[in-house]
Amino acid sequence: MSDNISPLELEDKIVDKIRTVFDPEIPVNIYDLGLIYDISITAQNEAVVLMTLTSPACPEAGQLPGMVETAIKEIQEITDVKVILTFNPPWDKSMMSDAAALELGLF
Repeated sequence: MSDNISPLELEDKIVDKIRTVFDPEIPVNIYDLGLIYDISITAQNEAVVLMTLTSPACPEAGQLPGMVETAIKEIQEITDVKVILTFNPPWDKSMMSDAAALELGLF
């Protein structure tokens, strides 16, 4: 484990890993879809991710948080991962990045 990485660098690594997770119904990664509301890193290098789904009735509700956790655990500096699922505020298309909206033809 490296102690020389800054929290900002570690957060960048987490974002890079989250960008490898895709909603199976939408061809855009969940970070650019706006499903990640917050990323926190504790003093012990534990990652805490607050995320949502495109809909509370999303059939992938059980899978996406686990996929996020698995992806982040691949980062050697991370000691643990906690993914918290919320629907407040509810997700809507305005939360997508411009790149995601362009990919989906919403411009």
